[in-house]
Amino acid sequence: MKRDYYEVLGVSRNADAAAIKKAYRKLAKKYHPDSNEGNATAAERFKEVNEAYDVLSDEKKRKLYDQFGHAAFEEGAGNYGGAQGNPFGGGFQGSYSDGNGYHEFHFENGEDMDDILKNIFGGGFKKSKSSGGFGGSGFGTGGFHGSGFGGFGSGSNGFGSGFGSGGSDFHSQGFGGSYSSKGEDLHADVTVSFDEAAFGGKKVIRLQSSNGGVQNYEVNIPAGIESGKSIRLKGKGHPGIGGGEAGDLLLKVNVQDKPGYRREGRDVYTTVNIPFTTAVFGGEAKVHTIYGDVLCNIKPGTQSGTKIRLRGKGIVAMNNPSVHGDEYATVQIEVPTNLTPDARRKLKEFEQECNGSRRSRGFGSGSAA
Repeated sequence: MKRDYYEVLGVSRNADAAAIKKAYRKLAKKYHPDSNEGNATAAERFKEVNEAYDVLSDEKKRKLYDQFGHAAFEEGAGNYGGAQGNPFGGGFQGSYSDGNGYHEFHFENGEDMDDILKNIFGGGFKKSKSSGGFGGSGFGTGGFHGSGFGGFGSGSNGFGSGFGSGGSDFHSQGFGGSYSSKGEDLHADVTVSFDEAAFGGKKVIRLQSSNGGVQNYEVNIPAGIESGKSIRLKGKGHPGIGGGEAGDLLLKVNVQDKPGYRREGRDVYTTVNIPFTTAVFGGEAKVHTIYGDVLCNIKPGTQSGTKIRLRGKGIVAMNNPSVHGDEYATVQIEVPTNLTPDARRKLKEFEQECNGSRRSRGFGSGSAA
């Protein structure tokens, strides 16, 4: 799906020609192949920028784009108007009946519509005074049968009720009204907190529109969503063409960090501080989780860096609320900093006892050769 041309150049939809040219020059310089040799991404962006400028810098092309979006320049999109003003754009073929038989015709891109229809219908053709319609006389009720891009109206009536009626509206009942297309999708970024992503819920976000206004959207955040995933708001994109449904709004999610926690997929990582004595003798330690505090058993002789696994205390799976990740708490041993004289003396005795035990096992300090 192509990006919106205004978004590509980073300008608003009401930007003037000078602003468009300035934005283009800046981006063209940034992504020019001479400055990005071997960079495929930059090459693609350079191509995208040039394509956007080619349309938005041309008054007629820009008008078509503002009305019909990218579909105005897709192959076969004839009812948007060709480069030569031909309402059939890329060409149209069909047939008509005038009471003397059944005839086929073909319109090429760029041919003058009035001349072609006069050649087909002779003196019986005239422009209708209605809104863009065509009228005629003496062709019965069979009318004009279309067999091209969208056709002319529906059934056997072609241009509404046919040329014999003297002038049905061409746009509303004929070729223009027979084509519809879904509107283009819009893309935006949304930032959610660690807890919003973990537990889900509703969130109102404010997005700036291309015309400078601000639009509020109520978004349902799925529990367990990760950074890089997208939330789709159906029907909140560009309006459709010819009665087609509107496009969607795609919100790319960025999950914020939470102090003390780190997330990897559905697993959560944190730390737990335990006293030196608890590490030596064992005991219990309080570990913080996103669901609340839990008490964990600490084995005697636990070393700093040991990981404690808390099953099911991680993030829920987006597609299965019964599945959760785990939490891993890394042990950090607290070193006492304010010792009383008596505690210091006893700790020294402990140190001496440990050193004596090491020497008795043959781990002396040795001497340099």
